Amino acid sequence: MTVVTEPLSENTADVIVVGAGPAGSTTAYHLARAGLDVLLLEKTAFPREKVCGDGLTPRAVKQLVAMGIDISEEAGWLRNKGLRIIGGGVRLQLDWPDLASFPDYGLVRKRDDFDEQLARQAQKAGARLLERCNVGAPIVDDRTGRITGVHAKLGEDKRAVTFHAPLVVAADGNSSRLSLAMGLHRREDRPMGVAVRTYFTSPRHDDDYLESWLELWDRRGPQDRLLPGYGWIFGMGDGTSNVGLGVLNTSASFKELDWREVLKAWCASMPEDWGYTPENMTGPIRGAALPMAFNRQPHYTRGLLLVGDAGGLVNPFNGEGIAYAMESGQLAADVIVQAHARATRSQRELALQRYPRVLKDTYGGYYTLGRAFVKLISNPKVMQIATQRGLTHPLLMKFTLKLLANLTDPTGGDAMDRIINGLSKVAPKA
Repeated sequence: MTVVTEPLSENTADVIVVGAGPAGSTTAYHLARAGLDVLLLEKTAFPREKVCGDGLTPRAVKQLVAMGIDISEEAGWLRNKGLRIIGGGVRLQLDWPDLASFPDYGLVRKRDDFDEQLARQAQKAGARLLERCNVGAPIVDDRTGRITGVHAKLGEDKRAVTFHAPLVVAADGNSSRLSLAMGLHRREDRPMGVAVRTYFTSPRHDDDYLESWLELWDRRGPQDRLLPGYGWIFGMGDGTSNVGLGVLNTSASFKELDWREVLKAWCASMPEDWGYTPENMTGPIRGAALPMAFNRQPHYTRGLLLVGDAGGLVNPFNGEGIAYAMESGQLAADVIVQAHARATRSQRELALQRYPRVLKDTYGGYYTLGRAFVKLISNPKVMQIATQRGLTHPLLMKFTLKLLANLTDPTGGDAMDRIINGLSKVAPKA
């Protein structure tokens, strides 16, 4: 039987979640489903745009199913069968693996209403969503140093308000002002990526496969230049394509190039009948940071838990963030629910201190492998050689797809699953 905790007032709760992106809304959904009183604070109003490739792998699909979201085509979702990889003169089409642990299809949906779908689902579960609620400084207990709430400005009139809860979840993205105010800064020894993207009206809008270009050429100068990044083309099913590129900050070219201009030049090199031309562009080119591989730690301290981009949960292998945002939200909610049921403060704290260990047990070894991968592909020549030689071996590429997308069965899988799981298990969980 679910016991619903009655709020003491509209400004107090069992848990405050700051940010209603995928991480925050998933956290709030699972907390509310367990009967906790949750305040979900979002600085903007829905619908709102975010920079994203809009392509969802089977990992993210699994989380959507767990939240009870209608992912049918009738509800506006476009399914995809797998990944098409282009590079080294080779075009290889790989289906998502057939696994017990994950569905065998991905999805596409624009972020301008994807996030709202999750936030409304959290509301339906019982979370109290406040839009146009811009959270500022944390409220900190002078005696213990613990966060006990947040200051915010609410509504169009930016009315000053305070909210109180014994636990706060930072789901406020890469910049995570709340984390910074609590003394949690970004680790400079962890990779950071940048994604830039735009939309075009295109006849390629209805594609059964996500498309990844592993060689990103800058052909604007007297000599063609291979850049340390990859491009993507995702058909949206609505007459448009999401076209973008991802770049790592570990490359020498990272700061010297205007990546929006690189994207324009890359699009200009595409076949004209695809429609990736300035007159077909439906919106501006936008960019966003991709915080990878636990680049902000610890993930729990003094009443504050970090989820999603706030904790640097983006997969360093492929730049995927949504699945890990949602998964970390569910993991955080599980820990909080267990802590909430403990009888004493010390017992609750002991339960909460499990959260960083749960994250490291789940992702730590895999992300360590990912950091090594990032160092390798930071050299464009290494990427070129790997592409030219690897894409001609479909079995090797099937293994690579499982590794890069983190799609394996933890038990009872095939030989590829066992190798990937074994490597992740023995790698340091830093």
